[in-house]
Amino acid sequence: MNNTTVIVFLICIIILLAGIILYQQFFILKKKYKIQAELIEITHKISDILDKDTDEKIMVFTDNKEVMDLSGQINRLVLDRQKVKTNYRKQEISLKKMIANISHDIKTPLTVILGYLEIMRINDAENIPLQKVEAKAKQVMELINQFFTFARIEAGDMPVKMEKVNINELCRENILGFYEILIQKEFTVDISIPESSLSVYGDKEAIERILTNLISNVVRYVSDGKYIGIFLYSENVYILIDVCDKGKGIGKESAGNVFERLYTTSDTVCNGIQGSGLGLAIAKNLAKQMGGDISMESLPGVKTVFTARFKEYKTW
Repeated sequence: MNNTTVIVFLICIIILLAGIILYQQFFILKKKYKIQAELIEITHKISDILDKDTDEKIMVFTDNKEVMDLSGQINRLVLDRQKVKTNYRKQEISLKKMIANISHDIKTPLTVILGYLEIMRINDAENIPLQKVEAKAKQVMELINQFFTFARIEAGDMPVKMEKVNINELCRENILGFYEILIQKEFTVDISIPESSLSVYGDKEAIERILTNLISNVVRYVSDGKYIGIFLYSENVYILIDVCDKGKGIGKESAGNVFERLYTTSDTVCNGIQGSGLGLAIAKNLAKQMGGDISMESLPGVKTVFTARFKEYKTW
């Protein structure tokens, strides 16, 4: 075998080895990119499950054992998450029903107590301590009613009845209901209700509860401003009601929590009794059930505005 033949043979061997190495590298890179694509797919599915809060499983078609094991372990976590959510919902429903039952059980004897107090007050009209006891008992009853209402809403036992509601008339009726106390407290009342009829799609009783809550909050807790404004107007497909006051306002540290249940500030005290922290939570919950919302903007010391938003009634 001459030198030329040996050289050609060696070159062929080198080319063959290089081809094998390149093929192995290509195969490794292909496998790597495939695994990366599968991991990206798993990541997107996990993100989708978390964002949409679904109970979907991770399904990835692969022949890679490690990726299969990973998706299997993730599905175990998803299953555990489902069990935790289910148990939490059951406990939450049970707790809400228990609170509703307790509230109802407390209301019954308290109603009897209030009845006897009223009889005693009628027979002894000049008894100041008795009048104060009756007033406190009525405040306690009001708090119990709020707990009872909130528990029913949270438990889904208080569905809203959607219908056409004349919001102009409802606003007038609500502000008139507070007329006497506003005069007594020397409030400046600023009302802007259009002459043209505005109608919303909602539950009349729920809307009335929302308005009563927003107005009573100003009357009870913002008497230092001596001002209340009620402004009714339309905006796009919504009817809005602004309830304004000029009290000391709500600071930034509390602004994000005012609609949280059981949240109170040092300002929510009326005649020595701390507010329940449920009124605004009830109002917002009811508004959302009707497809609306309630928001708040406050410039401390200048103006605080609670805005209730309801869907405008349309005839299609």
